[in-house]
Amino acid sequence: MNATWETTATGVLALPSGRLIRGRGLRKPLPAGPTPDFALYLLGKEPPAVAWESRWLRWPDFRLPADRAEAVDALRELWERAGTERVEVACGGGVGRTGTALACLAVLDGVPREEAVAYVRQHYDRRAVETPWQRRYVTRFAQPAPTHADRPGDRGPGPAPGPGPGR
Repeated sequence: MNATWETTATGVLALPSGRLIRGRGLRKPLPAGPTPDFALYLLGKEPPAVAWESRWLRWPDFRLPADRAEAVDALRELWERAGTERVEVACGGGVGRTGTALACLAVLDGVPREEAVAYVRQHYDRRAVETPWQRRYVTRFAQPAPTHADRPGDRGPGPAPGPGPGR
């Protein structure tokens, strides 16, 4: 598929790169117009089947993803596919979890972590990202784990220098 959303379509967020991602609430009717090619659903339980390709990420209401590594993988997949396909991200209401996911996608797109929530609130929904822990999740999203070389006093891979068990 090589079609994306219209920038004026309901719920569509334009990222700085030009990628278009539709956010929506599953408790609302499906918006008029084309359906997504791929969707990421953020729910506490498995969503009903849809006519398009989709992925479910366990993410209870007002909380954070149950599996953070899976969340990063799912959001990266959504971001990559948004370059050439109509993609959507949705939760029950389309505000908290969806807004948090959209803010993380903005981070992947180059928006500084500290500005991503404001970006989504300005361009998608002013109430997006509902809880303090969702905001904190965005500011820490996809930060690489420290390597041995990043730790003070460490000289690279392998055991840390100094006395250890049996020394």
